[in-house]
Amino acid sequence: MSEQLRSIRGIHDGLPAEVRRWRYIEEVAQGVFARYGFCEVRLPVLEPTALFVRSVGSNTDIVSKEMYRFEDQGGDDICLRPEGTAGSVRAYLQAGLTRSGAQRWFYIGPMFRRERPQKGRLRQFQQIGAEWFGVSGPAEDVEILAMAHAFLDELGIADLTLEINSLGCPACRPAYRDKLLAFLKQRSDDLCGTCHTRMDTNPLRVLDCKTASCQAQLNDAPEMIAHLCADCQSHFDTLISGLQALDIPHRINPRIVRGLDYYNRTAFEIITGKLGAQGTVLAGGRYDGLVEEQGGPPTPAIGFAAGLERLAMLLPEIADTQADVAVIALGDAVSAYALKIADQLRRGGCRVIHCGGGSAKRQFKLADRERARFVAVIGEDEMHAASLRLKDMQSGEQVDVSVQTAIAQCRSMTAS
Repeated sequence: MSEQLRSIRGIHDGLPAEVRRWRYIEEVAQGVFARYGFCEVRLPVLEPTALFVRSVGSNTDIVSKEMYRFEDQGGDDICLRPEGTAGSVRAYLQAGLTRSGAQRWFYIGPMFRRERPQKGRLRQFQQIGAEWFGVSGPAEDVEILAMAHAFLDELGIADLTLEINSLGCPACRPAYRDKLLAFLKQRSDDLCGTCHTRMDTNPLRVLDCKTASCQAQLNDAPEMIAHLCADCQSHFDTLISGLQALDIPHRINPRIVRGLDYYNRTAFEIITGKLGAQGTVLAGGRYDGLVEEQGGPPTPAIGFAAGLERLAMLLPEIADTQADVAVIALGDAVSAYALKIADQLRRGGCRVIHCGGGSAKRQFKLADRERARFVAVIGEDEMHAASLRLKDMQSGEQVDVSVQTAIAQCRSMTAS
């Protein structure tokens, strides 16, 4: 294959087998999220670069290394969205919804990051996200965690672990940050170059370093969860009590941090051991300061996101939707009538494959390959009688029926 015909590395086509999994995940998400009162929004793929520099942070990996950023013909500095929360905040403010009460949103669509392609991690990836604006209490944290748990549970994904932490707030995090930074400086000679950069920009990110030698130096590092103010401690304790009341399995992981600057208090990840080192399938947290940073009024919020490709890797093969009826035309004389019958069956709600005419043997092979439940055999006798011969491919039974009777029988059998 020529290079011109190859897809860009880390960006791949969604072919039918994978899209079937995506659609299943999307349908489950839409059903579960609706039960929690969340409504779908459609956000643009292109956003102003300044939105992410301001909200995500210019020193984060997303903005400094991974964002697809360019200047368009009009001179505007724009980018392909790397995540969904900042765009949701922009839409929330632009629509003037800050006085409209709590807003429960979810979205589905592609995100873009130019990171190193690896298992379950792509440069263009499909993501489901949920954002809840205007709520501040631990009860809402429990609700959104319960929704995330219900979503993954309904997908039938087993062996998942919910890990949770508190990142504190502007009242208690600065003192902890200073204490952590003092600790890291004592160990700086044994930390990697990335950790040195993070010490200057976001010391909490050092705790998330995946380098084994760095982790060995961090075993006795101070933890945010041990330095919470009274309000953050109360919030976290109530959250844990809520998870226990709902029997949602979880464990506290004081090393969970967020790669984005706008998170505070509750941070969580749902992980699996089936995807290797990059085992997170859903992650999120509270971001009470982001709306205000974007020019809006103080507005607490919480959300999460999950990658469809990563979830799809944990699902079994999903069978293709089989045809209800395959239409077989016996002879050129009935060609037009067979097309009309196929059209009437489709209008009646049946999934129909027209086998294209030609030899009966070839058409029956096609019907078998399409796994059609019924075959509508149409010859000149059927055309003159304005009927069709309907064969049940499971029982072998065949009867001459009208189109309406065929529609009713097909729909009743395929629904059972």
